[in-house]
Amino acid sequence: MLSLVRAPAPEPVGDQVAAQLWPLIEEEFLGLLGWDRAVRVVTMPTDHLVLGIKVCRVINCTKPSYLSVGICVGCDRRRRQSGQPVEEFVVTAKRRWRSTGVGPCSVPGCARPWKTRAHPLCTAHDYQRTDVFKLPLEEFIGHPDVVPLERFGPCAVRACYRDQVGPKTPYCQVHLRHLSAHRDREGFDEAHWRLTGPAIAEGRMVSLRGLPDRVVAQALYGLQERTKTGTRTKDFELRNLCDRIRLAQLGSVDELPEEGLSKPVLGLRNAVTKICARVGLTPETERHKDVWQMSPFGLAGTIRFADISQPWLREATKRWAFEDIPKRRAKKIPTIVQNHINAMVHLSDSLRLQRDDHGDDLAALSRTDMTAFCNRMAYLVDTGNKSLGTRINQLCHIKRMFSQMRAAGLTRPGEPLHGLPDDFTLTDTDIPNRPEDEEAGRDLPVEVMRHLAQHLPDLDGWNCLEVRVAVELLMDTGRRPDEIARLNYDCLERDGDGKPVLIYDNFKAHRNGRRLPIAEATAGVITQQQERVRARFPDTPIAELKLLPSSRSNRAGTKPLSDGWIGDRHRQWVETLPPVQVATVVEIDGELITKMLPFDTEKIFLYAYRHTYAQRHADAGVPVDVLRQLMDHRRLGTSQKYYRVGEERRREAVERVTTMQFDRHGNRVWRDAQALLDSEHTRRAIGEVAVPYGVCTEPTNVAADGQDCPVRFRCVGCGHFRTDISYLPDLEAHLADLLRNRERLIAMTDADEWAKTEAMPSDQEIRRIRRLISRVRDDMDGLSTEDKQQILDAVNIVRRHRTSTVGLGMPRVRQPRPDLQPERIA
Repeated sequence: MLSLVRAPAPEPVGDQVAAQLWPLIEEEFLGLLGWDRAVRVVTMPTDHLVLGIKVCRVINCTKPSYLSVGICVGCDRRRRQSGQPVEEFVVTAKRRWRSTGVGPCSVPGCARPWKTRAHPLCTAHDYQRTDVFKLPLEEFIGHPDVVPLERFGPCAVRACYRDQVGPKTPYCQVHLRHLSAHRDREGFDEAHWRLTGPAIAEGRMVSLRGLPDRVVAQALYGLQERTKTGTRTKDFELRNLCDRIRLAQLGSVDELPEEGLSKPVLGLRNAVTKICARVGLTPETERHKDVWQMSPFGLAGTIRFADISQPWLREATKRWAFEDIPKRRAKKIPTIVQNHINAMVHLSDSLRLQRDDHGDDLAALSRTDMTAFCNRMAYLVDTGNKSLGTRINQLCHIKRMFSQMRAAGLTRPGEPLHGLPDDFTLTDTDIPNRPEDEEAGRDLPVEVMRHLAQHLPDLDGWNCLEVRVAVELLMDTGRRPDEIARLNYDCLERDGDGKPVLIYDNFKAHRNGRRLPIAEATAGVITQQQERVRARFPDTPIAELKLLPSSRSNRAGTKPLSDGWIGDRHRQWVETLPPVQVATVVEIDGELITKMLPFDTEKIFLYAYRHTYAQRHADAGVPVDVLRQLMDHRRLGTSQKYYRVGEERRREAVERVTTMQFDRHGNRVWRDAQALLDSEHTRRAIGEVAVPYGVCTEPTNVAADGQDCPVRFRCVGCGHFRTDISYLPDLEAHLADLLRNRERLIAMTDADEWAKTEAMPSDQEIRRIRRLISRVRDDMDGLSTEDKQQILDAVNIVRRHRTSTVGLGMPRVRQPRPDLQPERIA
């Protein structure tokens, strides 16, 4: 290729923005782009991890390839027309040359450009060869009378880096054709066209000629910073952006209107604008503004104070935010801080609306103004403009913020809150109590979890296996979505016993390197994903890889998927699934009836898997201190909420089971339903005296914890005995024991008759138990299929609770958790 033409003398750097940006652009990066300040042309490399643009794999094709198959768009179009596989087409296809690109004249030393690739001589030498010497190309080049010629100078189009083709034609060959096509158009201004016309597009090359020095510095610095973050920028995106700015003759990238820009160019324009806007910003420069850029604080986004109308309150809130930001460690600090600021905005609105001075005179404020604010917040909740949770949170924010402002000395003379009355504050009684069980109680039923697990393979067709892996790990481990999304590649280890352990970071509590025991099946999911990631990024050090790497702007595999992106794909997947029926309590004609209804898919979200994981363990009888460790909760009370939910479920189960309760004669016990249920709940609250196949209510035996039975545990002959359907397996086992013992006693020959008589189970007891079993089964057979399933589900809950709470001096065996994916091999 010809050496690029040097541009006219660059403009002096008198622009403050350009002068600030140029020292920040690294020479190594400029060398990567082949940048020369006089030439002003960017050449994208071919082998760079982010900026690299591959050349088409077709033999002799030099066009850039942006497709995953490694060939250019034109060759790919021909391949699809031929129906050949890619590998076969790459070997057999021939390049269809077009007059693209420019190169030097084939005469050694000649500085002029060739006419075309098919006629690789400049215009003068081509004339000599065909009309004067009339020689073949090879003989003409070696002829002693053929001498090299000097160039005529650069093309008159400011953006162009090619030479003009003749002494009387100030344009390159392509621009000369463009001029001919445009010259006859009405209103055509050739001088303006020279200033605004684009350069001739060539693969990997972008002309920044004809742009103000500020735009050049912004483009190069923005490209440098995007590259550092692993964000890919294609040559045509940068070219289109520069051509738009040149056409509009703008002085800065941020002056380019967003209207009419394609999505990639708009994204590049916005990214460059944001990157350059951060230059020179510090926390000290931002703290006095009404809109803070968070980049100087090491964060993304902005926070706004402009909606706080009282100057004293706005300044005090800024002071509070300046001190509060470095104390926080959460993932989304700007969002958290903005929520606090929004609480102050509501207080500001209340003062502005309810006071004659609009709240500007802080010394005139009193407790009455804060009470008026509390009333306004209650009104907003009643009218549906605010939720109760938001009201509580904002009142708590304001209470804490004013306390911290006063502690920081903002009420001293010269400070923004000087003169603020002490009674202008919130107390604990101003804040409503929070609804119970805000954290727990949002788990998914077992039927729903099994339904989701069965349809996990559907995610494979979404062209992103990482989403399936993320959802499966969320189900199996109960971690927060961001903890799974940001897992490192080497997140799987083995403990001393060889059991798998997940290593993750608790970003919410800022506790890194947490260890969670996991099942072998879960470890298998991680191992398979590790193999895929390593095959995809073989050259990246393992310590830098992520288990779930993003597919965008992530050439090295060091950038993880975002939990928000996973959540969006998860929502799309859930909405495509067939409905699943679950038992739901509905009110019909004033009566509560349980019906099988489709489960609300809005309740299926990523964080629900964490609640489900915790509730499964709580229901299985895992001790609360162990559950706290599993969930990595800071407070024990957070874990205890799941046990309260379990108690509510047991209460519902008891309500169903006690409707099928029998006395010792096998008669159905019909009592007032509420009294029955209250007594059952009270009995369970103070502890039951469990017998092998029912419950004993005899007072002395209850007081002795079941160790003082007056009838020597002949329960079926006692009026204090009760049983229900949940004891049916125990009754059947007891009957089998009685029959087995009777046969053994009959066969014994070395025992006295009186001992055998007293030990022999009586026929009355056997008949009584058989009658009880028959009565319970008959009642079950008389139920509808739906009611029978509900009773069986309730029996499972009651028996599981009984297994985990009733001790008979034997080792406790915890109820196994339901297997959501039984087809998986551990």
